[in-house]
This record gives sequence, structure tokens and C-alpha cells, in this order.
Amino acid sequence: QVHLVESGGGSVQAGGSLRLSCAASGYTYSTSCMGWFRQSPGKEREGVAAIDSNGDTSYADSVKGRFTISKDNATNTLYLQMTSLKPEDTAMYYCAADNAAYRLWPGYKFWGQGTHVTVSS
Repeated sequence: QVHLVESGGGSVQAGGSLRLSCAASGYTYSTSCMGWFRQSPGKEREGVAAIDSNGDTSYADSVKGRFTISKDNATNTLYLQMTSLKPEDTAMYYCAADNAAYRLWPGYKFWGQGTHVTVSS
């Protein structure tokens, strides 16, 4: 089993930055591929960024150039650096993990509880 805990969410003004973290514990051999997803009320969960076991990254078009995903394998921690935030980035952000490279598709086996990001204009 894998336990994922997100942190770093909060409220920020448009143009600001936040860094989300996701700490993985448990059977971390199942966390070689990880991703960030977000969901706002009335909308489907969407993939934001993903990183696979080779370090290859994927980004949603809406965040390219603004968000950066990274992973510290020594501490089993996933990060999402978010810059130039926009009000439309407001959502609950979830961390996900699996051994398969689902990239931005929400097929991951393990999910965290989420951390909320609010961007005000």
C-alpha cells in the first residue's frame, strides 16, 4: 500500500507562486510514476503534470511554461512549482502514483486527499 500526503496549498493573488509537495510512504516501489491532477466544482478531474520513472515529464497545455513537476527520489517526495498563477488555476490539487506511466490520464492506483489552491484576481 502507498500513502500520499499533499501539502502547500493556500490562497494567493493572480501572478503569484506556490509550491505543492506530495510525500509518499509505504510501498514506494509503486510510485515510480507520479502525477498532479486538479478538480474544481462541476468539472472533471484533469491532469496537470506528470513524471515517469525515466524523469520524462508531461504537462497540460494550460500550465506549460508556468508549472514545473519534479521528484526527489531520495525522500519520495513529489513537487509542483506553480508560477504566474491565474484564477482559473483555483482547484483541489491531487497527487497520484503508480508503476505504470499513465501520465495525464487518471488511471493511477494511489491517490492523496488533496490540497486546495485558491487564486484571486
